Amino acid sequence: MGDLDKIFKAYDIRGVVPEELDAETAEAVGAAFVRVTGADAVVTAHDMRASSVPLAEAFARGATAQGADVIEAGLGSTDMLYYASGSLDLPGAMFTASHNPAKYNGLKLCRAGAKPVGRDTGLTEIRELVEKGVPAYDGPRGTVSSRDLLKGYAEHLKTLVDLSGVRPLKVVVDAGNGMGGHTVPVVFEGLPFELVPLYFELDGTFPNHEANPIEPENLRDLQAKVRQTGADIGLAFDGDADRCFAVDERGEIVSPSAITALVAVRELAKHPGASIVHNLITSRAVPEIVAEHGGTPVRTRVGHSFIKQTMAETGAVFGGEHSAHYYFRDFWFADSGMLAALHVLAALGRSDRTLSQLLAEYGRYPSSGEINSEVADQAAATARVRAAFEGRPGVTIDELDGLTVGTGDWWFNLRPSNTEPLLRLNAEASDERTMAEIRDEVLAIVRGN
Repeated sequence: MGDLDKIFKAYDIRGVVPEELDAETAEAVGAAFVRVTGADAVVTAHDMRASSVPLAEAFARGATAQGADVIEAGLGSTDMLYYASGSLDLPGAMFTASHNPAKYNGLKLCRAGAKPVGRDTGLTEIRELVEKGVPAYDGPRGTVSSRDLLKGYAEHLKTLVDLSGVRPLKVVVDAGNGMGGHTVPVVFEGLPFELVPLYFELDGTFPNHEANPIEPENLRDLQAKVRQTGADIGLAFDGDADRCFAVDERGEIVSPSAITALVAVRELAKHPGASIVHNLITSRAVPEIVAEHGGTPVRTRVGHSFIKQTMAETGAVFGGEHSAHYYFRDFWFADSGMLAALHVLAALGRSDRTLSQLLAEYGRYPSSGEINSEVADQAAATARVRAAFEGRPGVTIDELDGLTVGTGDWWFNLRPSNTEPLLRLNAEASDERTMAEIRDEVLAIVRGN
């Protein structure tokens, strides 16, 4: 059995294979998942890592031993698994470690209708069952069957975004040797896009760069290819292709907050007055733009479980995170980088402007990006920062998620990592100089400079 303390995270199961996560553990998780969900059938999909098929097969052995049928969708992105769970109304399991290096793998689990399974929504019970040993089931064993769901996934996405009448676009896509290389060609089929593929070969060793586009160095090849080919836009997907980053026609990286604002405006055009969820480190421009377009902005903590829960409570049509996760009510409140990408392509394809011109109105404030500092005592460093800013004229402080401090001209959020001894800083201001001053002051206090 693997190392349960290490692999059971807040939202998923993830670890080094096979030292921390092995076939025996995957089999036990399959059995426990069926027990906890009470499912007669479950659907699975997996990424391109060498360990994904053996883990998925082990999970299926555990699930079928508990009497559930397993429908294997095979190779797919995480949002394709959400489509499978939503359209078939079955619990689902995705085998992926997303953007983590090659030695890792994991499981993302959901209930029927793509409802998330996290620490407070079933993952704790699954772990307890795995630890104790899942009781044997005395009924007949379930069956395993295969079903190709990729085409259905692609067609479904295109029912959610109107791409009729878009002009031809040249689109560079960096799949990072991840699942975007499998899904993008099928989604783009029949659309007037000239696809320039980068690293579409499925390879779980990630020979070209990490499949983690939140790190700017992993976007350099995409930026260079956009400039070299004179493309209209570049898109980069992470390993399991549920997150999508964009670069504009100049090869400049587009802020995920600008994408959030753009998609929010499009969704509000279809659903006037609707709620739009954004996490607290998205740009202040997002709630401003939502309100200007008649919507109701709703601020949440960072993390997909908070976004999905808040969207369900408020009936929000869309939610965006600064990490480039984009959530859609019409996609079972689940996140889909591909769906967000289609929204951007539809907006660009209906406009005679370039992407940088189209997004200019959505990028209002200079921001620091996320800056990590390694600290021995996160709470003490946060308290020092709070003490330094408390009581200054016009300063407001809240602790919805970490420490958020701001005035009318600037704000910053300082929050601890759940898994590492890090503090994460995001700062934004009405001008570059103020942002730099605030950023540097906070970092000096945190790092004891």
